[in-house]
Amino acid sequence: MSESPKTRILLADDHALVRRGVRLILDSEPDLTVVGEAGDGAEAIELARAEQPDLAILDIAMPRLTGLQAARELTRLQPQLRILILTMYDNEQYFFEALKAGAAGYVLKSVADRDLVEACRAVMRDEPFLYPGAITALIRNYLERAKHGGELPPKAITDREEEILKLVAEGHSSKEIADMLVISVKTVERHRANLLHKLGLRDRLELTRYAIRAGLIEP
Repeated sequence: MSESPKTRILLADDHALVRRGVRLILDSEPDLTVVGEAGDGAEAIELARAEQPDLAILDIAMPRLTGLQAARELTRLQPQLRILILTMYDNEQYFFEALKAGAAGYVLKSVADRDLVEACRAVMRDEPFLYPGAITALIRNYLERAKHGGELPPKAITDREEEILKLVAEGHSSKEIADMLVISVKTVERHRANLLHKLGLRDRLELTRYAIRAGLIEP
């Protein structure tokens, strides 16, 4: 039986010693391999273009471009690339900025030896990885918004797109969906294309997986 391909990782931190330590942690795992190292955000973007890694691990405070700036640009250029922030900052503001920039996980350097490998595997399974303090911050932020009548974080997709996503995931054809919702097949196809683009997905199978994760249909 052939082995599963390793997760190819790009590592960006402006301290060579930190990169060396992190690389030792990752390269000792059978399913992870570091394919490139960058000393700043701009170099990380260039390397990501050249190496096409599966996962980028970015420090926040780096010269030229910060990890957050690099994350925003990488999310735009390579939507399929998973991004982890590895930082010394146990800071709610940075944490929320990282999520907005497209990061799927936030790991503190102080516990990297304990958390980093699991964080890599989690984001490659399309699961977010957050340290305990970040989870508390998220819940507190949500409750504060709700209490003061503030807007809750916007959904990634519209209600109509969610409706169509659910029906696609349930196996209905565009014609069937059009009939059910009393809209044209062309409109269904347009919504479907928008869904794929917005969510960074490729086909019906990935839409179905997303719908299961979002709780729209049962697995």
